[in-house]
Amino acid sequence: MLSDITNGLGDIDPEWAPNPEELPRWFVDALAVPREDGFIEVDGTSIHYFRWGQRGKPPVLMTHGFLAHARCFAFIAPFLANDYDVVAYDLSAMGDSAVRENCDMAARGREMIGVARALGLLDGDRKPAIFAHSFGASVALEALGQLPGGFAGAAICDMMTLRPAMLEAFWAGGHTSPGSGNPDKPQRIYPDFATARSRYKLSPPQQVGEPFLMDYMAYHSLRRVEGGWSWKFSPAVFNRDNSRADWLAIGPKLVAAPGRKAIVHGEESLLFTRDSRNFVHELGGTDIPIIAVPRARHHLMLDQPLALVTAIRALLARWHETDPD
Repeated sequence: MLSDITNGLGDIDPEWAPNPEELPRWFVDALAVPREDGFIEVDGTSIHYFRWGQRGKPPVLMTHGFLAHARCFAFIAPFLANDYDVVAYDLSAMGDSAVRENCDMAARGREMIGVARALGLLDGDRKPAIFAHSFGASVALEALGQLPGGFAGAAICDMMTLRPAMLEAFWAGGHTSPGSGNPDKPQRIYPDFATARSRYKLSPPQQVGEPFLMDYMAYHSLRRVEGGWSWKFSPAVFNRDNSRADWLAIGPKLVAAPGRKAIVHGEESLLFTRDSRNFVHELGGTDIPIIAVPRARHHLMLDQPLALVTAIRALLARWHETDPD
């Protein structure tokens, strides 16, 4: 294990924040909270992680959506640091983690468990709670199934959960399933940061409530390479099963996954809608709390970061209050 104790103020680079004094105080204060920045090896693959808080506190494990990275929690996790031991990691072949040969969902579930185990989150009296966004939520469900009873619960954040008729209409409209791409297509190199930044898009496309966070995420999604700038993620992430059958199975898989679950979603999300709530209930998930964050779309942390912190705090407090001694 290689790690260093620092803080996130180095994330504020003039390339994306030419006037750092204009950044909101809550964001700067959050990045100033000490964090561990390190790498561990999981099944032969180097995985990058951040860690906030104090060892021995109730553990929390966070992971991000497709093609994103752990810094989407770098301004969320510090608000939990007084009460929890919080880890956020980059999925393999994304962010600063290395590429693993097999990127299928089963491997990613094992990877999540491996991260928790390598960082000692499974060793204490308190089981780790999971908070996972979008694609990362699918990884969390896989981990719950592979290690029943191993986690305190999983907060599933805006995972695409649409009833089959809605999915069929989506595909009939000529749309491809999210996360589709060509694993053999090399990464494009852009001559400068401004050009690369102009190519950074969210999926599904949306404006964000806090535009400076979009700049922050875009900058940390890129790396300097010979000849310019390119994306951190590897095209290998597209080398996975992304069949329609998998998408049709998401709702039933969510309800059937063992352990406590909760759903947090943007009230204006296109991927988890009011009908999605009805769909989950029809599948038998009436015991799953569902929290809608007002004025938020799919990328909640970029729309309503402080409201999202409040939702996470409420869930974690409830779960740990009801944990058996």
